[in-house]
Amino acid sequence: MKRREFLSVLGSAAVALPLDARAQQANRVRRIGWLDLFPEDDPGAQARKTAFLREIEKLGWAAGRNLDVAYRWGAFDVARARAAAAELLSLSPDVVMSGGTPGALALQQATRTVPIVFAIVSEPVIQGIVASLAQPGGNLTGFSYMEPSIGPKWLELLKEIAPHVTRIALMFNPDSSPYSQLYYKAIETAGPRFGVQTITAEVRAATEIEQAVATLGRERGSGLILSPDSFIYTNRKLIIDLAERHRLPAIFGIPSTAADGGLIYYCVDIVESYRQAAVYVDRILRGEKPAGLPVQQPTKFSLTINSVTARSLGIAVPPTLLARADDVIE
Repeated sequence: MKRREFLSVLGSAAVALPLDARAQQANRVRRIGWLDLFPEDDPGAQARKTAFLREIEKLGWAAGRNLDVAYRWGAFDVARARAAAAELLSLSPDVVMSGGTPGALALQQATRTVPIVFAIVSEPVIQGIVASLAQPGGNLTGFSYMEPSIGPKWLELLKEIAPHVTRIALMFNPDSSPYSQLYYKAIETAGPRFGVQTITAEVRAATEIEQAVATLGRERGSGLILSPDSFIYTNRKLIIDLAERHRLPAIFGIPSTAADGGLIYYCVDIVESYRQAAVYVDRILRGEKPAGLPVQQPTKFSLTINSVTARSLGIAVPPTLLARADDVIE
């Protein structure tokens, strides 16, 4: 049930070029490299791919006519991202569309000349991917994922759906998402305002996830926040099962988790980010440089509640929260 939209503040969709010049550029076959954080069979990944291709087709580019797209999937850690980046760059792409922090970092290290448009990257300035949001410099620009300020929002939503929670852990893998510490600092600062104690649950293996969730489950009033982390994404079904087994209310910052059985999901609307990214790719294909395209911050977010999971946990979802949700899984 789609119930609310946030306005996008992305700028002009095309460069003002003479019509004959635009037509000549559009008729030449150009190559896009596609480096994705998620596996090819992930429904969310396919939704983003479809949205991107539809948007870029509106701008005059079509695969099989004047566009060739080379795909590499599952670059959810640095090693995989480096290997995939090397493969894509060997194909001499005109621009690379990169999803996720590992891919952006790998491409930044591998090339200083091929234009890169990234998405699903948290804090690109702090991570050293761009010099600034307004003036990224170099050959990378794109769409940032989430700022630390989303941490208190996760806290607020979890307390709203499960008011009895008094102790909340942020779970993440510090190797795959070092930026998660920024989320935690914001969560820790906001904790007293919501009457909760906050802790971290750093995990690097499935066994550590099992141990951390079991420990939380033994403490009354515990809840869980899952950081937008590729390791957490890979193990999301295990975490969802464990959270239900130990009756832990959990909020996820990772796409598709509510559909997989997670209680509540709140995150940037990534599909919208990919639509906007198609505009940047078009502008680069028509001659603009990444250094002159500001990094855009998210303006549209998505809230999904799984009512089935709520009932299994004995949680009555407040009607006011249901009314604000973009999707409710019945």
